[in-house]
Amino acid sequence: PAGGTTRAICPGDPGGPPRRRASAAQWAGPMRLNGGMSELPIHVLNGPNLNLLGEREPHIYGADTLGDVEELARRTGGELGFDVECFQSNHEGALVDEIQRIRRTSVGVVINAGAYTHTSVAIRDALANLEAPFVEVHISNVHAREPFRHHSYLSDKAAAVIVGCGVQGYEFAVRRLDALVPGGEIAV
Repeated sequence: PAGGTTRAICPGDPGGPPRRRASAAQWAGPMRLNGGMSELPIHVLNGPNLNLLGEREPHIYGADTLGDVEELARRTGGELGFDVECFQSNHEGALVDEIQRIRRTSVGVVINAGAYTHTSVAIRDALANLEAPFVEVHISNVHAREPFRHHSYLSDKAAAVIVGCGVQGYEFAVRRLDALVPGGEIAV
């Protein structure tokens, strides 16, 4: 599998961001129907070049394709009672448009913004307007790579950050969002 060392940062963890409770305005009430399927889906958003997974630098990102990642997220979500909707774009504005479109209709968001992680204030600002938590995911250990990849414009707004776990990071992210659904712990 791709990736290196595992680094997951969750609010309240030593070295992680402080834990905050979401207000009613930040979180729109019960998301589960009779303990079954969620009213709202989890959204998985992928940024530039992730459409080339399996082809692009397999020594860093592995052999799994974007389709494999989406199937893993859907299967994990289904096990936990969530529909999962996936979106990928190489264009910053399209990602911002999608985040704005789902800002009130998502139980949570998994985002791998790719290179936009390190450059996009626009994506950061869009994510800050979500009414649900988001988990930032990176397939490779960005902290063991080039220095420009060490900074994220998203991390301080994220409910969790998962790096270096290969595509399994998407499964971890969906499971973390499940833990954040009302009735569980809410940390945004």
